[in-house]
Formats: sequence, structure tokens, C-alpha cells
Amino acid sequence: MIATDGTYTLAFAQIGKHDLARVGGKCASLGEMTQAGVAVPPGFAVTTDGYLAMLEESGLRAEIERHLARVDPDDIDSIDRAAQAIRIRIRGHRMPEAVEAAIRAAYASMGEGTPVAVRSSATAEDLPDASFAGQQDTYLWVKGADAVVEKVRDCWASLFATRAVAYREKNKIPHVDVNMSVGVQKMVNARAAGVAMTLDPGTGDRTRIVIDASWGLGEMVVSGVVTPDNFSVEKVLMEIIDRKISDKHVELLGDAERGETVEREVEAARRKTPSLTDAQVIAVAQLAKRLERQNGCPQDVEWAIDADLPDGENLLALQSRPETIWSQKKKAAPASAYAVGMMGIVNTLTNPLAARKKT
Repeated sequence: MIATDGTYTLAFAQIGKHDLARVGGKCASLGEMTQAGVAVPPGFAVTTDGYLAMLEESGLRAEIERHLARVDPDDIDSIDRAAQAIRIRIRGHRMPEAVEAAIRAAYASMGEGTPVAVRSSATAEDLPDASFAGQQDTYLWVKGADAVVEKVRDCWASLFATRAVAYREKNKIPHVDVNMSVGVQKMVNARAAGVAMTLDPGTGDRTRIVIDASWGLGEMVVSGVVTPDNFSVEKVLMEIIDRKISDKHVELLGDAERGETVEREVEAARRKTPSLTDAQVIAVAQLAKRLERQNGCPQDVEWAIDADLPDGENLLALQSRPETIWSQKKKAAPASAYAVGMMGIVNTLTNPLAARKKT
């Protein structure tokens, strides 16, 4: 059991949607899945209380506000200068002793030296009306308490990545309204991984579940480095109705000796071999469908097949967030203008969708 202090750290099993303001969208989702009995790699959240304590104890809040008050929202160089200065200041401050002690204790209870992913979980991301995904940082295969503490601070700093500041400026989102939680989660030794959408992202068809999969960790899929295998599953009958097997030339794997993730070429025999069996495709589809039902709206699910676990127990959910592409199109479409609505659909189907960003 993960030992948390309840203030600065919370185990996923302690977290629900009501904790959104303290743990952000990503960790709230992980908590909800854990409590619902979905197989999720264990971990804990460093709450926004820790981030806010750092701002107050160091006096950084006023300094951040001064930097951002001078930003010209139409000048990316101005935004970049302010954002870089803020990140340097956050990384230069030692976090409050009580916050650091809580993180070290929670990590130690997972087993000292356990490789973990340290994942940003801002309070405004992974929400139905937000497009914050990919704006803050994730660090993989982090080992040791010192490294975990350092990466938590780096995640705090990434709240002021240039792209994140520019997005908030453009959308008139007050910077002070967005806080940062951080998820610390046991790394998965992924044999294969990817994403599943509980609708067709090209057409919005909710009778289908569309799965992208490739070898190794899923970051290669979400970042667009590889062209993944693509499977389409009929949602009611749970039958595979379409498949496209790609040439998957590289994979991202954990290297225990080096204590980091490494990109490796996939040997010729596996490059054009399906990364999932038919049974695994259906299992991923069933997981995605379950999460859609649990959350009450179409989902964008990240998953992995853990090579260290036995078959039948090795499918893990890494993240589930509301699908945003079609939900936003639906809200933007005129309710009573049929002709205009049809034009919007045609435009959507003839223009390529923006690439999913890494989170």
C-alpha cells in the first residue's frame, strides 16, 4: 500500500472526481479508474497543495505575476522570454521540506528504486471543453527519490512552457486559475501500447471503437513518430471490421541498466507483424467501452500490454479523458441551420485532423 500524507500526496485509490481541483484531470481520471476496479499501474498524486505551498513559501507567485503582466499576447518572443524566466526560477527553488518529505515517503512505499513515470496533471487539462493535452511535461523511467523530487519540480515548471502560456493568453484563461498536480506512477514494461477512441475520429461514428497500436511504449504512437497499426471494432457486436497493419520501424523501451527509455529499431521480423492479436484488440475495445460507460461520454484512452504480467491480466489503462474533437464540433454547429451544419461535416471529413499531442 502506498503511504501518503493526505495533504501533499494522495494514492490513486484515495482519489475521485471530487478531487479534481487538488489533483488535476489526469490524476482524477486515474483515481476514478482505480476505484472502479480498472487495472491501472499503481501510484500517487502530488496535490496542488504542494505546488501552491512552493509558490507561497518562495514568494514566486508575485514574481510570476510580474513577468506575465509584461507579456504581449501577440508577440511569441515576449511570451517565450517570460515563460523561460519563470521556469528557471521554479527549477531554482528547493521545494518546501514538508512537500519533499511527503513525496519521498510515498515513493519509498512503492519500493526504493522502482521506475516510475512522473506525469503533469494540470487542473485545466483532460476536461471535455479543454485542449490542454501535451502542453505540460511527462518524464518516463525515473528512478530514485532524488530524481522523482527533481522531476516533480520540472512538471511544476512546465505549467509555464511557452506553448502553455501562449495557449492561456490566446484563450484568455487566467494563469492564476490553473494549478499543477503531478502523478507518480509505476512504469509499465510495455510489449505494445497505444490509444483507443470510442468513436471514429475521422467521421464521429459512435458505433465504432478505433484503436492505434505499436510496439513498446505508447509515446511513439501519440507523438506520431511511428505509423501505428489501426483497428476498427464494432462497438455492440465487438467484432473487428477493419484493420491496417503498418511498418513499425522503431519502439520506445525502458532500459533498466541505464535507468531511462531508449529508442530502438524494430527487427525486420516484427516490423509488419500485427502488434496486437485479435483477442487483444477486442480486450482493448472492451476496456475503452467500459470507460466510456463509466464516464458517460466518448473517451480517448491510453493503454499498454505489460510484458511482465500474465496473459489475461496484462492490459492496463494509463489514462482516459473525454474525446474533444467531435464534442467541440457538436457544440460549435448551428442547431437549426441544416445546410450550414452539412457544410461543416463536409469540411471536417475533407480536412486532415490535427495530430494528437504527447501528454
